[in-house]
Amino acid sequence: MPDGEQGESVEVGRRVRLPAGAERPIHVFVNGMEQSEGSDYEVHGGEIVFSRALVKERVSRGRWLAMALGLFGSYGKNETVDVHFRLGAETKVVSDAEVLPD
Repeated sequence: MPDGEQGESVEVGRRVRLPAGAERPIHVFVNGMEQSEGSDYEVHGGEIVFSRALVKERVSRGRWLAMALGLFGSYGKNETVDVHFRLGAETKVVSDAEVLPD
C-alpha cells in the first residue's frame, strides 16, 4: 500500500445525543459489544457520556473513492455506537450514532 494511503484513527469525542423522547431501558453497544451503564457510560440529560473517548477513522477523499471502487479497504480503528431505547410502546434503534466532539 503506498505511503499515506492508510486511514488515520482519531479520538472524536465522548458523547452521543439521545433522540427526543427516548426512555429507559437504554442499551448501548460499541462495535456490537454491549456497554455497561456506570462503568462504560452514564446518561446525563439527553446524552450518553462515555468514560473514554471514541475513535473514528479519518479517511481522505481519495482513499474514500478508492474504497468505494473496491480498490482497497479500510485498516484504521473505527468505532460505531448503536443505541436501543424505548419510545412509547416501541423499541427503537439508532445505528452508527453521531459522536459529538468534546
